[in-house]
Amino acid sequence: MLIPKKNRILIYEHLFKDGVAVAKKDFNAPKHPEIEGVPNLQSLRSRGYVQEQFSWQHYYWYLTNEGITYLREYLHLPPEIVPATLRRQARTETSRPRPKGPDQPRGPPSGDSDREAYRRGPAPGMEPKGGAPSDFRPEFRAGFGRGRGGGGFGTPPQQ
Repeated sequence: MLIPKKNRILIYEHLFKDGVAVAKKDFNAPKHPEIEGVPNLQSLRSRGYVQEQFSWQHYYWYLTNEGITYLREYLHLPPEIVPATLRRQARTETSRPRPKGPDQPRGPPSGDSDREAYRRGPAPGMEPKGGAPSDFRPEFRAGFGRGRGGGGFGTPPQQ
């Protein structure tokens, strides 16, 4: 497919800036929602410059290392400029509070939470209620369900 040079440069700049291109699988769509005049990225995929992934009715095209070098040469970009997928996110120290000293315990805050009550066992002075007696022996009879077994409620228990 023939693509005009201005559209090709527009596609390449968008792909290099983001590092990934996304398009919904709609073969009847007249144009790409983000970029004007984008018919497809098949030529870059066939040359191995992008890796194509399809998931949930969307196409994803990721730049490969060879694609980054090709686009740098084609767009005449310096090596300091990298796609957004390769940039490191700036970490902020205020994102996660740190303990102030050694007296604070690590891990989630522990309190009188009902979610952890089952781990502690019964409360002092509380005995478990009910339960089966020590001489309880349940009987499982055949007759309900599949498989061999022959018999039902009328047969004597097996020994």
